[in-house]
Amino acid sequence: MLNDLQKEIIKLKEEKNAIILAHNYQTGDIQEIADFMGDSLELCIKASEIEGKDLVVFCGVDFMAETAAILNPDKKIVIPDPQAECPMAHMLPADEIIKAKKRHPGAAVVLYVNTLAEAKAEADILCTSSNAVKIVNSLDEDTVLFGPDMNLAWYTSQQTDKEIITIPEGGHCYVHKMFTTGDIFFSREKYPDADILVHPECDPEIQKFADYVLSTGGMLKHVAESPKKTFIIGTEVDLVTRLKRENPDKTVIPALSEAICKTMKLHTLEKVKNALLNEEYIVTVDDETADNARSAVERMIEVSKR
Repeated sequence: MLNDLQKEIIKLKEEKNAIILAHNYQTGDIQEIADFMGDSLELCIKASEIEGKDLVVFCGVDFMAETAAILNPDKKIVIPDPQAECPMAHMLPADEIIKAKKRHPGAAVVLYVNTLAEAKAEADILCTSSNAVKIVNSLDEDTVLFGPDMNLAWYTSQQTDKEIITIPEGGHCYVHKMFTTGDIFFSREKYPDADILVHPECDPEIQKFADYVLSTGGMLKHVAESPKKTFIIGTEVDLVTRLKRENPDKTVIPALSEAICKTMKLHTLEKVKNALLNEEYIVTVDDETADNARSAVERMIEVSKR
């Protein structure tokens, strides 16, 4: 049942001819008023397909809204709270990529979509946690510069013959670094019949202990289709919120209740209303950067759809 503010937002959204996109890590009240929810790949694809809307409200972190702006230069993209930044994306500035290219001439540059527009502009192709292996294996080059998440790089390296060079050293998601083998072992002991699903941004020892290593979109699909009834989820806690809502007949438990992305939670219903009402805060990417980054984004989407 929607509350009064949610109803007001939906009415305002129609008046403004707007669409609300939300990442799976948004709180439940924002999930309920979103037109589309997804992981980074799904949101990239949706952003590339938006037609007939004048305003896009992006409930996610900065790099996601930038990607929407890159793919929709003719639309107004707004983010409810401009302080919603991804710390990992800021770990890899463009100059670090340029230096790495000079050290490894001839290497392909595959960047996680969790990067800022200036970094994307230096990439040959992007990837997400759901398609990183497919993207890397689609390349002709034998050596790949891969960044910024070292754990996704490790996950990918286990499933390819290509040489993976991680840039920068130590790039990570602070939320997924919270998980310990003790958390997963405790879950296994307490729920021996459960499937344990973890994100590839988790440390290698966590990935090895899990039953499945999946993107958030992969986790949603697995829980919906699995005959199992109990699932331990090793990612940000509000994916569990969505999983519970969409699978009321199943038991879905966070592996760590403290796994919270603080910047994702900066968006609130009040800020979404303001974003619609005042059409702020506008996200822009300069033309040269956007043009260079767009080819890497579009190349990823093309390979993903094969």
